[in-house]
Amino acid sequence: MINKGFEQYKESSIMTASPEELTLMLYNGFIKFLMQAQMAIDEKNIEKAHNNLVKAENILVEFQATLDPKYEISNNLYLLYDYMYRRLTEAVLKKDKAIIEEVLGFARELRDTWSQAMKAAKQQTVRLQQIAK
Repeated sequence: MINKGFEQYKESSIMTASPEELTLMLYNGFIKFLMQAQMAIDEKNIEKAHNNLVKAENILVEFQATLDPKYEISNNLYLLYDYMYRRLTEAVLKKDKAIIEEVLGFARELRDTWSQAMKAAKQQTVRLQQIAK
């Protein structure tokens, strides 16, 4: 029963989240899958490691698909996501924790930067609302 309630809460959170919040959720999921893959490698659970790496790769594909190429930063992010995807493909083949750790470093930095940008945007919105009053 608790699991069902949690799943409903999680689904509701996703359905009501802003695009910015959804992106943050994807970054968090990406990091979670990478960490789970590392743990699975430690546990010698190759199938679990493989499945989590594939989930992480799928998130990278989603990130690439949502980029708007008219912005220069989108082109830079596309190249970074492509690099990370290629490294994860190598990690899938080798079950190499060092590769996963490299990608995890990029993922955490991107997530933290995105989170800071969201906070800055919220503060800017509040300031503009205060000025408008």
